[in-house]
This record gives sequence, C-alpha cells and structure tokens, in this order.
Amino acid sequence: MFSEKELEGYAEVLLWGLQTARRRKFKKNDVVAVRYHLPARPLAEILYDKLLRMGLNPVPRALETPQMEKSFYVRATPRQLKFVPAGDESLNQHLNGSIHLYAPESITHLSDVDPKKIGQAAVVRKYLRDILTRREEQGLFSWTLCVFPTMALARHAKMSLKAYARQIAAACFLEQRHPVRAWQEVHQKIRSIKKQLDRLPVERFHIESDTIDLTITPGEERKWLGLSGRNIPSFEVFISPDWRGTQGVYYADQPSFRSGNYVAGVRLEFKKGVVVKVGARKGEDFVRRQLEMDPGAKRVGEFSLTDRRFSRINAFMANTLFDENFGGPHGNCHLALGSAYTDAYAGKTALDDKLRKELGFNDSALHWDLVNTEKKRVTAILKGGGKQTVYENGEFNY
Repeated sequence: MFSEKELEGYAEVLLWGLQTARRRKFKKNDVVAVRYHLPARPLAEILYDKLLRMGLNPVPRALETPQMEKSFYVRATPRQLKFVPAGDESLNQHLNGSIHLYAPESITHLSDVDPKKIGQAAVVRKYLRDILTRREEQGLFSWTLCVFPTMALARHAKMSLKAYARQIAAACFLEQRHPVRAWQEVHQKIRSIKKQLDRLPVERFHIESDTIDLTITPGEERKWLGLSGRNIPSFEVFISPDWRGTQGVYYADQPSFRSGNYVAGVRLEFKKGVVVKVGARKGEDFVRRQLEMDPGAKRVGEFSLTDRRFSRINAFMANTLFDENFGGPHGNCHLALGSAYTDAYAGKTALDDKLRKELGFNDSALHWDLVNTEKKRVTAILKGGGKQTVYENGEFNY
C-alpha cells in the first residue's frame, strides 16, 4: 500500500505534528505512547525506532481488536463496564506525548450494541481524558493521530484498498519529495488566516447554505485554531464557541460512522444553544441516544471551516479525520456536538472550571463532528454594527 519511502515520510510527518502541537520542546526521556491497531504495525515499528533515536521513551500499546470490543460491550457487567486498570491513570499522569494510528479492521462491529452502554463506558473514562487535557494546558503533553488504510475503511468508502491508500498519500503529501516541508508551508498559510480571523471584533457568525441557517457566537476570550499538528491530515480552521449563542438549523449532508453505526442526513435545530429537534435520514434513533449521553451532548463544542485550496481530499473516506477535512468543490464546515477545545481560550488568567462555565466552553463525554459539504457563505456580524463575508465558495476571503 505504501512504499518504504512513504512510510518513512508518514512517520516524519507524525513526529512533526507531535512536536508542533506542543508548547514546550520535548526533552530527553520524555514518555510518548504509540497506540495502534494491528494493521498499522509497520508504521508503529518505524515510529518506535525514531522515538528511541530522539532520546524519548516510547510506550507501545496495541488497541483492542473488533472482537475484543464487541465482547466487552456484550459481556461486561455494570461493574466490569466501569473497570479502569490502575496503570491507565498512572500512564496518563506521566505522558508527554501520544501518537494514535487508526487502522480498524471493522467499523460496524458495534452496530447492534446498545449506544447507552457505550456512552456509560465513555463517561466513566472521561477523567482519563481530563488528565491529558490538563497536562496539555500546562504544556506538558501533546498528541497527534493518523489513519492507516484497511479493507474495512476502503469497503465502506466504496474504494479499492489501493485507491484508499492513494487518497491518504495525496492528502498527507506522502507522494512529495519532502512531506514535512509541504506541511510547513500549509501551516504558515493557515496561521495567517487564523491571525486575520482573530483580529475581527465578531459578535456572531451567520452560516447559510441550501439547508443551513445557523448563528454561532464565538464568545469572549477566544482564538481560532487549526493545523496544530494534532491531526494528520488537518486543513480545518476552527473555534470552540460560546454554546449558549447557537441558534437555528444545521444539516450534515455528509454521512458518518460512529460506534459501528451509519448515520446520514442529520438535521439539528437549536434554540438558546441546545438541540431541541433532531432528524436523520439514516440512524435517527442512534443520534437521539448519543445526544442523551450527558447534558453537554446537545450543545456545540466546535465550529469549523475547511478551505478547498489546501485540502486534497475529494472523496468520502468513511473516517471523520479525513471527512471533516474534505476539500472537494465547496470545502466544508462542521459542527461538533459535545466537548469544547479549551486551547481555544485566549485569556491571560488560568482557565479553571468556573471560568470555563462563565465563558460558555461546553463540557461532555461526547465529541461528534457532523460535516456539511454544500456551497455556503459565512458572514461575520461585527460588534458595533457592520458585516463581513469571511468564507464563500469553499474559500476564506483572506
């Protein structure tokens, strides 16, 4: 699927992402987890070797197989569902980095599992994610992730395995002589867009397409994020808004797979920041159950835009990492229901739980990206009056 040169390039890009995402430089003997599905072992082995050469301590962790995951959710008693190995908490408290290689051998094996049970397990383990979030806020931790091609992904994307791998190689610049250099160039361009968006005194954004009429309130003490190194590939520019200002209708024309369930045509209606009406062409019952996971699951944690000039992704990939970065003819926007990204906070005082709540940063065990690829316009309604189109026909106006 990938040549030796492309695998080496993929590893170098991931290490660039891991270092770019971190506020402080890595130092000797820092601890980096390499979590991988079994088909991605060739890439995991290259990363393990490179991390050792950097003087870091790699901690390899093979992820559960589809049969293991299915057995857990089918067989686990309430007590087993809540069981977390003591070593997981200790590892997170000492991790300085994490690289996740997503290469599932199945993406539908949990389709007949009760979503409530999956949600319960996620809520129980949320504190582990919170540990890493706090370490990241302190500059002690960073993460990145990527996709490695598998037959399961290719089949659900309706591609051959070879075509799927070529789509990944093109999107991640692996076919180029210097993949990291290509990412550095895009990084600079997206950085310029973020700076210009941050300068705007925006009261709210109005998003319009054939199916969307939505208002998003960025909120106070916010900054735009994008191409931080956390996701490979990543072309999106996004913000974690004040969830309380979300109003109107959003529609996701792009389908998605989540917890083994295929969902398509999701329509959400918001009032005073909360989803009050849900519809879906496929998987509506599953969507409703996801939104019942906790109070924050019906609120927005992220609003994102992707510029078609940067993204080379032009096909549905049956994977959110790629699909939320879809370029195509019109770029894309997406909403994430659930948890917010606290690194979108731009204030100078420490962001504690009380301040998070005051500023409208949403909190939830859920984070679900729902993508719209239609032709659209995004207008900034400025404080004190005035309007400015910031995104149109798949491109930022910068």
